[in-house]
Amino acid sequence: MPSESSEPVPVQVEFTPEFKRNLRALFKKYRHIRSDVQPVINQLQAGEVIDDQVPGTHYTIFKVRVRNSDIQKGKRSGYRLIYHFKTSKNIILVTIYSKLDQTDISAKQIRRILIGFDR
Repeated sequence: MPSESSEPVPVQVEFTPEFKRNLRALFKKYRHIRSDVQPVINQLQAGEVIDDQVPGTHYTIFKVRVRNSDIQKGKRSGYRLIYHFKTSKNIILVTIYSKLDQTDISAKQIRRILIGFDR
């Protein structure tokens, strides 16, 4: 007789090569980026959909503001983490950038990253 578990199944979080590359590059400049981003990943794994949806990408894309603890300017000047809500159990971290280094990312760039990632 199978036992029923009341624990929710965690959401699988995948990383595009672009996300990994950008995280590595930002780590050279901002040493606490991993600890800044980890709470967001934990929220996503718990099944929470957070922040604002990005229009015009043909995907379910969200942009999350993440505080950069290496600078003292708050979330507005922090990181932007872009993720794709593929299914209720699968989320893809598309890219991450510092708002100080890059003002925005276009829907076209997001589509290009995801098309390259979808196998």
